[in-house]
Amino acid sequence: MPKQKPTALLTISLPRKMAQQVETIRKVENRTRSELVREALRSYFSTAGYPQGKATPAELRAFERGRRAFARGEYVTLEQLTNELDSRARQASRKRTKNPAAK
Repeated sequence: MPKQKPTALLTISLPRKMAQQVETIRKVENRTRSELVREALRSYFSTAGYPQGKATPAELRAFERGRRAFARGEYVTLEQLTNELDSRARQASRKRTKNPAAK
């Protein structure tokens, strides 16, 4: 029996504007169209909830630790995280500004 190729060739159609976006991004990132589309599909599969394989035992233990921490109330809300990150960004911005008196 002949050995199968490790890849499959797909032909797709995209709206012109989307195809232009693909070209722009691939040039900026110096990547092939295939690399860009593969990454986009991986991202879609992971966010859409499609499993990409079995979790390792270490991953399963990490999930369980996370569930237990959440049950104990050890978590932050998205709003709290956003506020903390904004605060850190403002602090870093202040550190980068030059002191006019130092000239």
